[in-house]
Parts: sequence; C-alpha cells; structure tokens
Amino acid sequence: MSDFPVIALRSVEITTPHLGASADFYAKVWGLDVAAQAGGTIYLAATGADFHVIELTHAERAALRKVTFRVRSRDDLDRLFALAREAACEIITPPGPSRAPSGGEHFVVREPQGCCMEFVHGDRTKAARIVADRPERLAHVNINSADIEKLSTFYQQVLGFRLTDRSKLMAFLCCNSDHHAVVLAEAPVNGLNHIAFLMPDLESVMRGSGRMVDHGFPIGWGVGRHGPGDNVFAYFVDPTGIVIEYTAEVLQVDDSYRAKGPAEWVWPPGRTDQWGIAPPKSEACKTAQLSVLFDRDRRA
Repeated sequence: MSDFPVIALRSVEITTPHLGASADFYAKVWGLDVAAQAGGTIYLAATGADFHVIELTHAERAALRKVTFRVRSRDDLDRLFALAREAACEIITPPGPSRAPSGGEHFVVREPQGCCMEFVHGDRTKAARIVADRPERLAHVNINSADIEKLSTFYQQVLGFRLTDRSKLMAFLCCNSDHHAVVLAEAPVNGLNHIAFLMPDLESVMRGSGRMVDHGFPIGWGVGRHGPGDNVFAYFVDPTGIVIEYTAEVLQVDDSYRAKGPAEWVWPPGRTDQWGIAPPKSEACKTAQLSVLFDRDRRA
C-alpha cells in the first residue's frame, strides 16, 4: 500500500449562527453524541474511535472553519509542516500541543485556495462501537474548487494523497484504503460542497434517512449508489444550510487500483447514479452545495 503520511480524515469544524440548535440537531437527529464543550466550541462524536468528528463554533453564518487529518507519526507531522510552508500555505498555528479536548500534537495552515487544514498526531481516541443507524466516522469531505487540477496537485505532491478517480467534474483522493477521503468538485467559488458520514451498512443509510424524513428533513439526493467509490448515498441539508451525507459500502482500494478518467464515468441520459433510481438532486441541495464558504477569519 502507498506510504501515506496522512492516514485518515478525522473531523471538520463548522460555524453556525445557532450553536445550541445545531448541536441538538446533530445529537438528537443525525445520530452523534456530545463529547465535550470547551472555549465556546461543542465537540460531537460518532460511534467509532475518533474522540470527535465535528466541532461546532458560533458565528454569524455557516462556514467551513477547518478540516482535520490524522498523521502517522510526529516526524511526519514536522515534515508535512515544512512542506506546507514551502507550498505557500498560510501558517495559522505552528506545530505544538493542541488545546482541544482531543489533545495531541498539531499544526494548522490555510492552503492557497483558502481551506483551513489541521494535522494532528497522538490525539485521544475511544473504544469503537458499531451501532445500527448511527454514523461511525467521517467518510469524506467534498471541497468546491475553482481550480481542481491545482488543488489536486497540492493534495498529491504536498500532502501525499493519491488520485483514485477523475470524473468530468470531480477528483477523488485517498490517504488509506478508502477509495476517497477528499473529493474536489469543480465550482465557481471555493468552499464546502458537503460532509459525508460513514454508516455501518446500507440498511443504516436507509433507516437513518427515514429518521431524517420523520424529523422534517427531506432527502436532497438519493438514495442511490455513486460511480467512483461505489458507495451508497443519501444527501440532506442541515438546519444551517450545510449539505451532509449518509454513506456506506465505500470501495476499498490498494496500489493495484487503476484510476479512471472522465470518459469512463458516464451515465446514460437521465441517470444520476449506478442504480438509476435516484431522482434528480433537489434545487435546495444544489444551492446549499455552493453556499457554504471557508471561514477566512480564522487566526488560531
């Protein structure tokens, strides 16, 4: 398997104008647990080993504040910091102890297109459980980019990710055996497209989707099965306008996997997924996928 210095997507931090209501949604409807509260931030955990998968912080509008990746070793952390600095990333926090409840050593930079990225090693974990209908961990984060090729090159040459597939509008990048941890989507603005949460199985995606519908959140796209990654999906828009996804059965890859190009990822007219049963994406979902920008005010 490729020698990845980044070994996993761990968590994301998003801002919300309604901190308490957002925390209630993710804990009572989406299926997470409150893990900690500190410094005005609420940390929410899935059932897997990560201490948390989402950080919620108050702000006037919803935004992506940072994406956090776990790094294999302290040496890799230092090497990645040096590479990020050479790649003209803005230094937000140099390497050192993290003040978050999850602990560990970390650094924070902003990559040239504007996404704030944290890299951690030695952070706290917990005993993993598998609970039907509830998320286990983050599956991937999808980032909008006005220059996919440039950002894809950054992920590959600076961070050590590998390109697994390239469709007409998206680049899929892996840092472990999951087909993708990061997806880059062609867009007129840079920002957050959506956040995907891994469910235990297809049944959990279906039942979790039913729970969302019961609480008044319609399916924005799905249920269906993607092409690249072969994963089952159901998309929703959270109360602050962030697109979130339940997914399962993500394709596992190794170095023998051949990256396919846009000409190989083409559906028959009218089809939006492998199965051919997912209806077109809702207008609300499409609008939300372009509405959440990066938090450029973050300075610590």
